[in-house]
Amino acid sequence: MTARPSASRRTVLRGTAAVPVAGLGLAACSAPGGGAAADATPTAPVDLGAEGDVAKGGAKLYREHNVVVSRSGDGTLKAYSTICTHAGCPINKLQGTTLVCPCHGSEFDAVTGKVVRSPATEPLNELPVKAANGRIVAGPGA
Repeated sequence: MTARPSASRRTVLRGTAAVPVAGLGLAACSAPGGGAAADATPTAPVDLGAEGDVAKGGAKLYREHNVVVSRSGDGTLKAYSTICTHAGCPINKLQGTTLVCPCHGSEFDAVTGKVVRSPATEPLNELPVKAANGRIVAGPGA
């Protein structure tokens, strides 16, 4: 006759089995590559290109620098980090003036930085930006 484990032993085993599952859930929400994606935002001024690259009323995504720049109808430039505020993923898609995060589908307005679709709840981080000598420069110190 085989002895069955006590009810308390079964509970302990179930609790132990849940730990790896919880760990996998956390890994799924971390930044791709396992690093801190927020470090990918410019920490110094970055020359993004010609001032004419961003049309009035439009936006341009600079993937290699994790920056989006928009220009209002009056010509004012705005820049935001394209590191998603939900899980730290680099945003790599711009549809018109809407940024779409590939990790969980959050969407942001590239003109205002505001969230237009969850799961993100915080707006994108605004970056200093200016036009100098016909070039767009963004990042701290710009």
